Amino acid sequence: MAKFIYRMQNILNIKEKLEEQARNDYAAQRAVLNEAEDEEERLRDTKKSYEKEAVKLRSDSLNIREIEENTNAIAILDRFIKEQHQVVEREEEKLEERRAELEEAIKERKTQEKLKEHAFDEFKAEINHQEAKEIDELTSYTFGAKKRGK
Repeated sequence: MAKFIYRMQNILNIKEKLEEQARNDYAAQRAVLNEAEDEEERLRDTKKSYEKEAVKLRSDSLNIREIEENTNAIAILDRFIKEQHQVVEREEEKLEERRAELEEAIKERKTQEKLKEHAFDEFKAEINHQEAKEIDELTSYTFGAKKRGK
């Protein structure tokens, strides 16, 4: 029996590799985004601790210098949080781009797999047609041989 060879197998292999690369890129971008979100959360936690300290400083004996330093630290943290939030938003956009690239790579691989399935179906149909033709020829030969033998 003939062996099925998909003539565009190398293209399918390339599409599979591109999909795997897109998956890796997506995972790497997800890790970067998670790291940026963690940093933003850490900054927010630090700000909360400074705010708690501010309340404590205002309730104890008033030390203007410490209150002023604390207020400045909170203002600086606000700026850092805002900047980090912008970083998170940029990383989210990049992640969305990677997701779109991954979806496109999956779609292209699936298209190639469908083409391979279609080619295999055509191959099977051709084999079945060839077998039917051989059976017809064999039947005709056998029938003809029997008629000549009588």
